[in-house]
Parts: sequence; C-alpha cells; structure tokens
Amino acid sequence: MTERKPPGVDFETWVDRQIREATERGEFADLPGAGKPLPQLDRPYDELWWVKDKMSRENLSYLPPTLVLRKEAEDALEAASTAPTEAALRRILTTVNERIRAALRTPLEGPPLNLTPFDIDEVARAWRERHGRQSSG
Repeated sequence: MTERKPPGVDFETWVDRQIREATERGEFADLPGAGKPLPQLDRPYDELWWVKDKMSRENLSYLPPTLVLRKEAEDALEAASTAPTEAALRRILTTVNERIRAALRTPLEGPPLNLTPFDIDEVARAWRERHGRQSSG
C-alpha cells in the first residue's frame, strides 16, 4: 500500500477500499494464524512485546554483563569441581579469575557484580580431598 489517500476522500472509505481490493487480489489468503485468536491477547500491555516476541521466536536472550559473568563464574566453579585433573581445575579458575579481575578494574553494566576471584589453592585443596590425591604443588 504505497498509494497516498486522495484529497477529499474520507479516510475510512479510503482504507476500506484498500482492504477490499487487497482481499480481492488474495493478499490476505494463507496468512499464518488465519482464523486463530490473537496470541497473548489476555496479557497486560507491554510496549516491548514485539522485542520479547522476536527474541522468543529466534531463541535469543539478554542479560546484563554482570549477570553473565556471575553465571560464568558459577559454571566455572562447577566445571572445576568435576575437572579430571588439578591442572584442568587451575586452568578453568585462572581463566574466570582473569575475567572477574578485569570486571573489578573496569565495572560492567548491570547490577553489582558481587564477585571476587576464586582462591584457586583452596578450591584445589578441596578437590584433592574429594579425589584422595596429594598436593601437586
């Protein structure tokens, strides 16, 4: 519909004509959702509904960088606790500690980070106790 409303024609009449002509050309045939109720019609209005809908359809998500780093730290600690070797544990925690230190030097966007670097020696000691191994240090 690139045509402009002609002067002197009632707006509603012009719109109705555009819809009727498009229907006659079959432009509304086979639209997805035809004959179905509008989804989420019973929910309160949200001005970002279309953003959330697109993110849901494309399986996307967004978290502030501080929350992403918190999750990465949690996952790293879990991976370290199940690491096959102490060297792997130290490698995992060293990597995440570098990211935490960088975030503490230059604060990230989002809620407070509430993280400090992991004490790698303490985590490694607990790992050795669980695995019945001697210190590799």
